[in-house]
Amino acid sequence: MENDNEKVSLIYDHDYLVHTQRQHPESKERLEHIIGVLEKENIMNRLEMIAPKPAEFNDLALVHDPSYIRSIEEACKAGKRFLDMDTYIVPESYRVALLSAGGVVTGLREIMNGAKNKIFALNRPPGHHAERSRAMGFCLFNNIAIAAAVAKRDYGLKRIAIVDWDVHHGNGTQHAFEEDREVLFISSHQSPAYPGSGQLMETGRNSGEGFTVNIPLPPGCGDAEYALVYDKIVIPILDRFKPELLLISAGFDAYRLDHLAGMSMTQSGYYYLAETLNATSERWSKGRVLLCLEGGYHLQGQAGAVVQTLNALGGWGLPLSERAPDQEPGIHFKNRLQEALNVQRQFWDI
Repeated sequence: MENDNEKVSLIYDHDYLVHTQRQHPESKERLEHIIGVLEKENIMNRLEMIAPKPAEFNDLALVHDPSYIRSIEEACKAGKRFLDMDTYIVPESYRVALLSAGGVVTGLREIMNGAKNKIFALNRPPGHHAERSRAMGFCLFNNIAIAAAVAKRDYGLKRIAIVDWDVHHGNGTQHAFEEDREVLFISSHQSPAYPGSGQLMETGRNSGEGFTVNIPLPPGCGDAEYALVYDKIVIPILDRFKPELLLISAGFDAYRLDHLAGMSMTQSGYYYLAETLNATSERWSKGRVLLCLEGGYHLQGQAGAVVQTLNALGGWGLPLSERAPDQEPGIHFKNRLQEALNVQRQFWDI
């Protein structure tokens, strides 16, 4: 009989659809399409569903300024439509954002209490761009950073790894922990691209120096390039750090047809990233891995990539519907990879 701890759990709530704006890239259609594909492919039958609980104010305040948290609530009550040129709100957005952050915290508690091992929070709005006192990049509260901070406060973890494979740099997550050696932040992202941060020499500050790992990649990178980045840098650093808990900011906007970026990843590429990180969690964190949704704006591509991510976590052996053609990485990428290795070897034996 299959061990319940080896099953994959999904955190989802229909209220995640309430925060939406027509014709905006980050709309409810993102989740509707994912859920539709999971149902069509009979993936839902393989998943254990978990209902999210709203985040507590004190949880948010571990990462965000209390006055900022209150300002989001007030802006929603006042009927304000935008917090900046990219980030919209509707009257229900504050409540939904609490549920989005709370979904990741709910997943954390399930894992740390030993009830579950592998959880994907299919939540929105996303979070990794949200700063301590600023909403940006479609993000209101930094969901994954809040979960990491709760893991430190409530469970005393000393080695938490956050891997961000979204195509855009997780500036808010980096800034939350750049002086903290107990949280390792690793981001592979397109550069140049929004928001412009995440350069090679951003390696953390003060006691956190070396525990921020940025791998800015040139446009056009696909499965082969990402595999090399993970094989040469991400996984070796994780193996040196030996995380007690692995958190993943799972954005799917490096997909080859996503119109908000310029990368070439396929669904099978995401399978490889998830499979590789899952194996790392088995080595160091008792298989404990928690993912939360970030970006991803090609509806079909994102849904297929989510399926393959779940497939890798569950070891289900589902067929890969899309593979990248064999292609030798270009010299521009190879140079960038070597530059990143040179920087990281100042801090890690890789």
